[in-house]
Amino acid sequence: MNETSADVLVVGGGLGGVAAALAVLRAGRSVVLSEEYDWLGGQLTSQAVPPDEHSWVESFGVTASYQALRDGIRAYYRAHYPLTARSRAWTDLNPGAGWVSRLCHEPRVAVAVIDEMLAPFRGSGRLQVLQPFRPVAAQTDGDRVTAVTLAHRDGDDRVTVTARYVLDATETGELLPLTGTEYVTGFESREETGEPSAPAQAQPLNMQAVSVCFAIDHVDGDHTIDKPTSYSTWRDYQPDFWGDRLLSWRSPNPRTLEIVERAFAPNPDDDPLSVDADQRRNAGDGNLWTFRRIAARRNFVDGAYESDVSLVNWPMIDYFEGPVFDVPDAEVHLAAARELSRSVLFWLQTEAPRPDGGTGFPGLRLRGDVTGSPDGLAQAPYIRESRRIRAEYTIAEQDLSLAVRGKAGAVRYPDTVGVGMYRIDLHPSTGGDNYIDVGSCPFEIPLGALIPRRMENLLPANKNIGTTHITNGCYRLHPVEWNIGEAAGALAAFCLDRAATPRATRDNPHLLTDFQDRLARDGVELRWPEVVGY
Repeated sequence: MNETSADVLVVGGGLGGVAAALAVLRAGRSVVLSEEYDWLGGQLTSQAVPPDEHSWVESFGVTASYQALRDGIRAYYRAHYPLTARSRAWTDLNPGAGWVSRLCHEPRVAVAVIDEMLAPFRGSGRLQVLQPFRPVAAQTDGDRVTAVTLAHRDGDDRVTVTARYVLDATETGELLPLTGTEYVTGFESREETGEPSAPAQAQPLNMQAVSVCFAIDHVDGDHTIDKPTSYSTWRDYQPDFWGDRLLSWRSPNPRTLEIVERAFAPNPDDDPLSVDADQRRNAGDGNLWTFRRIAARRNFVDGAYESDVSLVNWPMIDYFEGPVFDVPDAEVHLAAARELSRSVLFWLQTEAPRPDGGTGFPGLRLRGDVTGSPDGLAQAPYIRESRRIRAEYTIAEQDLSLAVRGKAGAVRYPDTVGVGMYRIDLHPSTGGDNYIDVGSCPFEIPLGALIPRRMENLLPANKNIGTTHITNGCYRLHPVEWNIGEAAGALAAFCLDRAATPRATRDNPHLLTDFQDRLARDGVELRWPEVVGY
């Protein structure tokens, strides 16, 4: 058993964890950062999901450090990739020319940029990165966490870390049960939250689908994988609300629930600069190939790419047969989610209807080299919903729903520590619910949602803040997670500097003002300009 210590322990190296570590390090403090997968970056890298961002991301509405990440990704392409002269000159370069985001890119590029952002702190010794390690135990003394034990994913090594502040930046809030921190899962009841979209009774095991993403290209030859063991089961499976079999081009429109048929046309000869990745005007999922494309071959010189590379995070890979935490068969469900994704790929290669009337696209090639996983799929499942702390303040649907708030905009919080924007976007869930997709106002992140009701030195730094099942749907996306982590890390450093507690920082007007001023100096936007949601 090894031991180490730091001012702050950040458990989980996703976007929230990286942003939290950077905030603490910028403040001159030391950090131990742990991550269980091979890449830092979470949903952007090991989960392989291109960034889901709001329409104003190029101008405002994200933190300066998140914008530095985005700028670094573009700079990396310009420095290392054979871009055409036209694409190299494109100020808002979108390497994948995907419709889901103005910055669709290969996950390895984000890994490189994140490593670059952390490099000087690792060199100075103020940052220790423990990888691949996951939390397995915690020690507490009353309302404080005194130590966390981390176990190596692939071996017997264990490390016990002591720190004055502990940040839970894991994808599923793993430290909450380990530390006895009060938390909630799944749907809260309408009686508890007052939310228009909440059910009458709480449903703690009714959680959003998870997805195991994968990257593909389309080249000459037959690249069909071996038939998955459970392929026949998934091929014939038809959810009640789906309108067809799960493995089909037909599925509900998330916003209207109308059953629609999507197109699939590999390698269209489209102009990357013509892609209008703006969710206000177009959801972008009409052609699934270009929806989350992460490499558009026409952005690169002739011959650099045989094909576009497309990231499969499509409706048919959503796994909603059971939760992947807080149930005894969680590992069974995680394995089944991976099997579903393999079955989707096999269906695409062998039976998917083609525009010419034929079936199957055998030229589809699994690009495990792009996602960095031995089985060709993403290293980690895309987790949309976490355990969530019982917080000093819980963000409810009526705080920011466009239908409820209208022209008044989202509630303005006196303790704001950042901003975000995305539709309330809930995928089908383990309780058999269809999509819930509600328009949202540009919103703020209240400090009260980052403070547990009881624990004093444990802070959430990912999707585990005080949202509800419903508002998690818009607080879970890439730039919001980064802002949450940055605020949590800055709060820990501020409390160490001022010998204060997170609770006192929120409750004391002078401390709160000083903390918000520090955030603003670091480039964290606390309020929105006059913009209307969608």
